[in-house]
Amino acid sequence: MNDYLVIAGYAAAGAGVAGLLGWPAVVLLRRRSLALSLFTVAFVTALSLSGSTIAVAQAMLLYRHDYAVVSIVLTMGCVVSLIVAALLSRQVVAGSRALTRAARTVGSDSGFTAPSEPLSSELSELSAELSATSARLAESRQRERALETSRRELIAWISHDLRTPLAGLRAMAEALEDGVADDPARYHARIRTEVDRLTGMVDDLFELSRIQAGALTLTLSRVSVYDLVGDAIAGAYPLARERGVHLVGDQVAPAPVEVDSREITRVLGNLLINAIRSTPMDGTVAVAARRERTEVVVSVTDGCGGIDEQDLPRVFETGWRGGSARTPRSAATPSGAVQHHGDTGAGLGLAIVRGIVEAHEGRATVRNVHGGCCFEIALPAAAAPRV
Repeated sequence: MNDYLVIAGYAAAGAGVAGLLGWPAVVLLRRRSLALSLFTVAFVTALSLSGSTIAVAQAMLLYRHDYAVVSIVLTMGCVVSLIVAALLSRQVVAGSRALTRAARTVGSDSGFTAPSEPLSSELSELSAELSATSARLAESRQRERALETSRRELIAWISHDLRTPLAGLRAMAEALEDGVADDPARYHARIRTEVDRLTGMVDDLFELSRIQAGALTLTLSRVSVYDLVGDAIAGAYPLARERGVHLVGDQVAPAPVEVDSREITRVLGNLLINAIRSTPMDGTVAVAARRERTEVVVSVTDGCGGIDEQDLPRVFETGWRGGSARTPRSAATPSGAVQHHGDTGAGLGLAIVRGIVEAHEGRATVRNVHGGCCFEIALPAAAAPRV
């Protein structure tokens, strides 16, 4: 037992001396090349093993021949291990350099190009993360471009929609001021109508700015979607009767939702007005609601003839109005209502619809159906009441 303790002591002493000599080199090279650091670690390990073996051999072996054999075997082993360490270090550095070159493509128009060289598992994970980051940057850049396009379109359309009524107001005011108006009462009524329309446009802009700034405050309450749809239909019925459009709401399930009743009623009102104004006389606008797992889906289907497929993704964008329509909306249209084909509004109503629905953690979608299109809003269903 004492012999083993003596051997252990000699081995520890030899390895300790080698480790103390190699540790400063490891510390000094920690900020240098990874290949050099790996080679240094392998060299210190080999030096430690050699030191402990030589210390034991000198203490235990009596013959020079045996000592020489041990030294030769140890030297060959250390040389092979250092060669393997050098090759491994070179492979790691090559993979690192390839990944560095590939990292320069992050955020480029062509997207991240992964290295063709085989990588270690850690570098492969890093490459996957760079690819995901590049994809997120591309999506962010695409959203930014879309927002910038929508912003430019909104400014252009708002400028046009403001210029037309303001020019009319100025002409009517000058006619009244010069006393050349043949029917002042009619001029006053028209001025009031145009002012109301401009006020609605400003209200829409203010509402949209609150939504986009995340400042929309919701007062949630448990309510049946049947009641919400009923209120919206009642509000839209006069316009439907005026335009000869049939309103149908017999497929509405009394599913409970927890929403801000005022805001969702506005959403449904916008969708119904859009549908009525886009449906020809004697057409039908159908409202339905159904429960789907954790959601309540409300749909408004019209007879507009459908929306161009390339325009479907843009329907809810700020400023989108479809086609090339530039005519100001009628005074009969309530604030926020926007036609979804050949839109005559400022392009805000459907953007407000999406903003309000998403503020409720829901989603708004649109798809073409036979003879028209179907707008759907999905709202989180209310939890079952506790007994």
